[in-house]
Amino acid sequence: MFPAPRRHLRSLLLAIACLSASLSLAAADDPPREALHGSRVEQRAMALLDRAVAHVEANGEAGTAAFNHGPTFIDRDLYAYALKTDGTFLASGGDSAALVGQNVLKEVDLNGKPFFREIIEQAKAFGAGRVEYRWFNPADARGEPKVAVFRAVGDIIVAAGYYPPRATPMQARVLLRDAAKAMASNPSAALEHFQRLDGAFIRDDLYVFVVRLSDGTFLAHGATPSLVGTNSYELVGPDGSHVVRRMAEMARDSAEGESDYAWRNPATDAVEKKHTYFKIVGDTLVAVGYYRR
Repeated sequence: MFPAPRRHLRSLLLAIACLSASLSLAAADDPPREALHGSRVEQRAMALLDRAVAHVEANGEAGTAAFNHGPTFIDRDLYAYALKTDGTFLASGGDSAALVGQNVLKEVDLNGKPFFREIIEQAKAFGAGRVEYRWFNPADARGEPKVAVFRAVGDIIVAAGYYPPRATPMQARVLLRDAAKAMASNPSAALEHFQRLDGAFIRDDLYVFVVRLSDGTFLAHGATPSLVGTNSYELVGPDGSHVVRRMAEMARDSAEGESDYAWRNPATDAVEKKHTYFKIVGDTLVAVGYYRR
């Protein structure tokens, strides 16, 4: 047993835990934009977690039974679940309902990671946290990265999980089309909009970046604004390639194109295969890429 931390302290500790996980995975030349972790799906998961925690605080362990049924603790593909610090799985509104009543300390993900144990350890140490693991996604019938956010209420851990958002090739092409139109219409306004988290040009793991072709200077970067003003032609990706320089060289022969390379996904903080579409607008290269599944 351990005391439930005060609500504001839990929130602070959760923020610290999320930031620590983010920083530990980030590459030095591609710092994460922490605000991107506040994607729409994570915001939904946090709102669901808030409701579930408040319910358990008011009703105790018996209140977790409400997670097993009804719409209150299910938000489309998201659901709340609960377990105790001894590993006993109490309730779930999703596929993990099959685990109810079992001890999950030895349960592992698709990569063999004992993620429930990690959740429990973080909850005991900090009262809240964020754990990444690989789980079967019924929507795609395949194993994919998943994130659990959780808080402790006494010896009960309340959690909600979500699959980090994945853009489609069509969404990337549409965003590039819109970005190119914006640049052609009003470049200065477009460059500002490309970096607004509340704007139309940052959508989960999709974002726009713009490079001046004459010298390679980043004019905008939706995921890593600290790159603005730096020389993109000197930037080396995780696989050792000069990613943007290659795009510029390809653009000399055509006003548009596409390129494959490895890059850090701001929604998952993992280096993944990326496919980027780019287009020349005036003296700039405008690009949008999506991360392959």
